[in-house]
Amino acid sequence: MKIKLDENLPTEAAELFAEHGHDVHTVPDENLTGRDDRTIFDAARSEHRVLITQDLDFSDVRRYQPGTHPGIVLVRLREPSRRLIVERLRQVLADEAVETWPGCFVVLSDRKLRVRRP
Repeated sequence: MKIKLDENLPTEAAELFAEHGHDVHTVPDENLTGRDDRTIFDAARSEHRVLITQDLDFSDVRRYQPGTHPGIVLVRLREPSRRLIVERLRQVLADEAVETWPGCFVVLSDRKLRVRRP
């Protein structure tokens, strides 16, 4: 799966996805840090990458309807420390078929995973 990690996620997350065979680009590596949400979204869309973020600006499923973009994964942990984010992502990579997420709107919380498909 092709992924773009937003700047609000730890760099360890990129390494974790890469270890699982995913093609990962990060916002900081592409010099997009601090850019507006539209620029980040357009970069992910133009590269056909699933955007993984904690940014609530991407939480409106009416605006980001499944099937109208390459995919959005919204990480919403109660205590989003670097360690807990990486632990949760590690768990999801081990237990879920993340390669089915392109085109979907996914909300990843502490105990739940909600996937809205096109």
